[in-house]
Amino acid sequence: MRHWLLKTEPSSFSFDDLWKAPRRTTGWSGVRNYQARNLIRDEMKKGDRVLIYHSSAEPPAVVGEAEVVREGYPDPTQFDPRDDHFDAASPRERPRWFQVDVKAVRKLPRDVPISELRGAPELSKMALLQRGQRLSVQPVAPSEYAAIVKLAEQ
Repeated sequence: MRHWLLKTEPSSFSFDDLWKAPRRTTGWSGVRNYQARNLIRDEMKKGDRVLIYHSSAEPPAVVGEAEVVREGYPDPTQFDPRDDHFDAASPRERPRWFQVDVKAVRKLPRDVPISELRGAPELSKMALLQRGQRLSVQPVAPSEYAAIVKLAEQ
């Protein structure tokens, strides 16, 4: 089992939206970065654990836990001209963009803001905290995942 962090803007799709989704599950769609796409398509596996991170929030924070319940498959939004994530250059026979399905597991007992993550020595190497790191899909070491959950439970 691997661990991941998925960034989302709560104004477009929040952890609460995931929690309210049917079966608390949704396709994690709209990723339009090749490196993040490769992680979704090739690395994320059913049963992997996920931290949900609200970016563009005040303050940005880890807010919940989820699980990958379906491995990478073509993101249908790339084919829908009415969708903001439509990609006219993506052929159906060789789709460019992929998504996974994630299921909400639990809202953390408290949000863990980025300032607190930065202050935790055990998270100093975490991808999220590295300069210039902007990917919306990031691997998380098991020890980092456990440290964040522990912070949320304090």
